[in-house]
This record gives sequence, C-alpha cells and structure tokens, in this order.
Amino acid sequence: MTGVPASVTLTRPDDWHVHLRDGSALAAVVPDTARRFARAIVMPNLLPPVTTTAAALAYRGRILAAVPVGGAFEPLMTLYLTDATPPAEVRRARESGVVAAIKLYPAGATTHSDAGVTDLARTYPTLEAMAEVGLPLLVHGEATDPDVDVFDRERVFIERTLVPLLERFRGLKVVLEHVTTREGVALVRDGPARLAATITAHHLLITRNAMFAGGIRPHHYCLPVCKREEDRVALLEAATSGHPRFFLGTDSAPHARRRKESGCGPAGIYSAHAALELYAEAFEHAGALDRLEGFASFHGPDFYGLPRNRERVTLVREPWQVPERMGLGEDELVPFRAAEWVDWRLVA
Repeated sequence: MTGVPASVTLTRPDDWHVHLRDGSALAAVVPDTARRFARAIVMPNLLPPVTTTAAALAYRGRILAAVPVGGAFEPLMTLYLTDATPPAEVRRARESGVVAAIKLYPAGATTHSDAGVTDLARTYPTLEAMAEVGLPLLVHGEATDPDVDVFDRERVFIERTLVPLLERFRGLKVVLEHVTTREGVALVRDGPARLAATITAHHLLITRNAMFAGGIRPHHYCLPVCKREEDRVALLEAATSGHPRFFLGTDSAPHARRRKESGCGPAGIYSAHAALELYAEAFEHAGALDRLEGFASFHGPDFYGLPRNRERVTLVREPWQVPERMGLGEDELVPFRAAEWVDWRLVA
C-alpha cells in the first residue's frame, strides 16, 4: 500500500479488557500482555469468580508475580457482579485503590458466567452505590434468553436491558465491552458522555464467515460472536473515527487447544501475542494509522479518569509469521492468525 510509513511510534497503550486466567496459564500469557500494554483491565471470571476486594487483591499479586523481571505493568482489577454483591463491597473496592470497575455477566452469557446476574433488579442497590462512588460498570452485552438468536443477542440486550439501565442510573459510568454491532456503535456514538465501548482486534478483522471457512473453525469462536460485514465496517469506522469513547480492549481469552477442539468448545480468541500489531493492521487497511494512538493510548485513560502513559512503543512494518501453537502451562493454545502472517511487529 502506497503511503504507509515504515514505522509508527505511539504512547504506550493500555488494554481495557483482557482475560489472564490463573495458575500455570496465567504465567504463560501475562508476558504477552505486559510487553505491549502499560495497564490492563483484568476480567474476574475465574473459577471461583473474583467477587470480593480481598480476592481481587490476591489475584493482583499473582498477576504481578508473573510479569517478567524488569517489566512495568499494572493490572487494573475488577469484581464479578452477582445477584448478591453488597453495596458495602463496592465501597471497599473503591477504597482499595486497585479495583477499577465491576463486571456484569448475564448468567450463562459466556465462559465462566454461571455465577452471573440472573435478575438485574436484584443488583439495583449495588449499582446505586457504584454510581455514588464513581466505579464503572463493565457490561457483557448479550441477552441470554433461549429464544434469542445468537447473532441478535447484543441488539436485544441493548433494547431490553442496556437502554433502560442507562435511563435508570443516570450517574453510572458504563462500558459496553467488545461491542460487535452497528446498533451498539450507534448507541455509544450518540449516547451520554458516561457511556463508552471497547473494540477488539478480531472483531475489526473478521466476520462470522471466519468460523465456517472450509469447515468449523473453533479458534474463531468467541462471544459475542463476530457478526456481518456491515457490522465489522461500523466497528472499524468507530475505532478510526477519533471518537473519544471508543477504545482498545482485546478480550484476549486463552483456552487449551484440546478444549477448543472438543465436542463443546468454549468461546474465546487469544490475541495478546500480537494485539497491538493486529490493531495497526486494521487501522492501516482503513487508511487511519494516524488515529491509532488516540484509540489505543488516550481514549481509555481519559474515560477512566487515569493519567495517560508517558512511555513510547514502536511498531515497524515488518511481516512475521504467527506460530501454529503456543504454550499454556501444561497445555497449548492456538493463537489468532496461527501459521499466518501479521504485517506489523512490535520492536520497542
């Protein structure tokens, strides 16, 4: 492509949505995220889930222990919202200084969401406390009713749940995580300043067709599932628009290959090994590399009320081949774009 620079230097970015797992899997994947990002919002859907501030502090310690020697990385912790999360826990979380948000998983929506919210009304006192102390709500925006088509789950959740929630709790900051639809983009773009969205690299690069190219491709299965080309285009336009309430969140989610390739494989795409490089590729294809820094490095901290990072990173346009397999503790995983080429390489 003509006019593409040989390198791009950015303020070191942050990942505002990542799964780091625990145990030996945690030790295997943390270095990929820590190499690229200064901070990351860490999802709480472990087994058992991270439902208390004390559990979040302990989990944070395990993450920091997995950061390579000499690395500078700050995990921003989250709590897992349940029907019974007490308002007092919200205040403890805010006072801890390390819990940045609380995550809403509708029960049954995705991996390890069985303990999630079954009736949003039961959480109203907790949501009121969050609005009072300024702790954002991170939303996995999918309806889980069995009569809702899997490709319509985000749109239905927006209509039935998210719009009423925003109207009821007007002081609550909300992030629509891994937005996947044109309807989600429009809601955030035209919505109040307290509403934002994260966008993944894989939702910018593939559509639902990728799950069925030549057969079932379980390593392209994620939740929310990738949607139509018109939705991918809407996401790319939002990400590259410079709009301050769309920002980077990889939703990188490692799973063992033997589980992904089983009769009932879990949802999740592992992208941390090439996360920033994949975003650069998407922005290059859109002719918007000059907008990457805002999306990756500025919009997230500005929304969360955190300082922007001061370090710099550099990407060079130097294609490299992603390995077919990567280690995951005692197991192995298949990364996004396995055995394929990525156009950009992180060098500093």
